[in-house]
Amino acid sequence: MSGFSEATERSVVADCLAWIFKHGLAEVSYGASMTTPQTQPNTSERCDDDLPIFPAPSPAVLSDREAAAKLFADVFEQLATVVDVPPAVASSPTPCDKFTVVELQRHVLAWLQFFAQALNDPNGETGRIDPDQWSLSEGDDPVAIVHRAAGQFQQAISRVPDGELISMVQARMPKEAVLAMALGEYLTHGWDFSVSTGASWSPSEAAAEPALEFLRATVAPEYRGPDSGFFADEVQPAADASVFEQLLCFCGRDPNWSN
Repeated sequence: MSGFSEATERSVVADCLAWIFKHGLAEVSYGASMTTPQTQPNTSERCDDDLPIFPAPSPAVLSDREAAAKLFADVFEQLATVVDVPPAVASSPTPCDKFTVVELQRHVLAWLQFFAQALNDPNGETGRIDPDQWSLSEGDDPVAIVHRAAGQFQQAISRVPDGELISMVQARMPKEAVLAMALGEYLTHGWDFSVSTGASWSPSEAAAEPALEFLRATVAPEYRGPDSGFFADEVQPAADASVFEQLLCFCGRDPNWSN
């Protein structure tokens, strides 16, 4: 538990969500002039032990290292097949209103690297890329970036202790909660790529379950709608919706969206 009073904990949740969801899972825009990869420096004044602990759920399945490794291997194997954007669809719209396909690619790759770095450097001692400033450079291979990050995720799953607190700029979160958030990010955005480009996307229900568990426990109604900037209103899922379709609907996606 966080050790905060209920009122303080509520404030911490609001502050953390305001950063994590706006910059991580949400539909944010960014300047077209961002071209130089940058890192967030670690300073001597910063002590990550002073960061509040974000009271996020840690889905039990992600404490099973073998199971977690398989879930992420499957998701990233598929992500690698959709992230290399054909020029013909680069400017096409996506279910994220503020992202074209190529803008979504930049967002996904930047945050994928941030997650991988954070999981392997829980206290932020070595510095991390700034996802809002990073962009593909000439000669960069999107598929290779996914494969490299996938290997880093596997390393963190196998080596970082269960329950280890990971510094996520505004707060610390247990490793398993960060993994659940990452699953939600890449399951949803993989589908965004798929329906925008015509690529195949068929994630497992097993991967969607911990992501949906995490989001249902952290996304309050006030974090939805045009005024919050985090998530669109939840879409009512069909009576026979799969867990993955329920995840899409919870994230404000219409499973029937088409380009």
